[in-house]
Amino acid sequence: MRICSARRGNRHRHSPERFFQRGDSSTAKMLVKQLKIGKMDNFGYLLADEDARIAAVIDPSFDARPMQRIAAEKKLQVTLILNTHDHHDHTFDNDRLAKETTAQVAAHRLARVRKDISLEGGEVLKIGGLDLEVLHTPGHSPDSLCFIVGKALFTGDTLFVGECGRTDLPGSDVEAMYDSLLHKLTGLDDDMTVYPGHDYGDRPYSTLGREKKSNYTLQPRTLSEFVKFMREP
Repeated sequence: MRICSARRGNRHRHSPERFFQRGDSSTAKMLVKQLKIGKMDNFGYLLADEDARIAAVIDPSFDARPMQRIAAEKKLQVTLILNTHDHHDHTFDNDRLAKETTAQVAAHRLARVRKDISLEGGEVLKIGGLDLEVLHTPGHSPDSLCFIVGKALFTGDTLFVGECGRTDLPGSDVEAMYDSLLHKLTGLDDDMTVYPGHDYGDRPYSTLGREKKSNYTLQPRTLSEFVKFMREP
C-alpha cells in the first residue's frame, strides 16, 4: 500500500517539473521553486527570500540535490528543512541535506523524524524576511502540516489538485481530515496558490478558489456524509 497515494489513486500525469512564482510576504522578495522528485510523483519546494539570500526546503523527498544546485546558483543559504508530514517519501533526504547544509529540520512535534525544531499549529517561522505560518491539518497523518507564506499554501498530502490525501492508513483520521479540509482550508482566501505534495492532478499547482469549486473532496458535506464519502472506493 502506497502511503502517498491520493484517496482514489493517481488519475493524471503531466510533465512540468518546475514552476517559479515571485510575490511579496512582508517586505521580502519571495521565490518558490517546485520540483518533481522520484518515482512517486513527489513535489519538493525551494522557498527563499531572494533579498536576504535565505532559503528553506519543503519536503526534500528522495533527493533534494536539484534544490541544492538551484540554491547554489542563486547564492542562497538553506537554513531550514520543513516537513509537511513524516512519511518516508517526503523525508527520505532529510538527514543528508541537513548534514551538507547545516540546516535545521522542522516538523510537527508528533512527526517520527529526527528534528531540531518541533512545530505546533499557529507558530510563525522566519525565512529571512518571509513569515511562514504553520497550520496543523491532521487527517492523512497525525502530524500533517500546511505552510502559509504570503499567498502561497503548501498542502503536503492534505490537499492535492482535484483530490485529497488518503485516510485509510495507520494513524489516519477521517474526522480530523474533515475538519482540516472543510473548516481550516476552505476558510482561507480563494486567491491563495495551492502547492501540493504530489503531482496527482491535471496541473502541478492550483488556486484555492479553483479547488473549492472543482475539487470534489472539498464540496460541502456533513461529517457523516464525509465519512461515508471517504469510505467509497
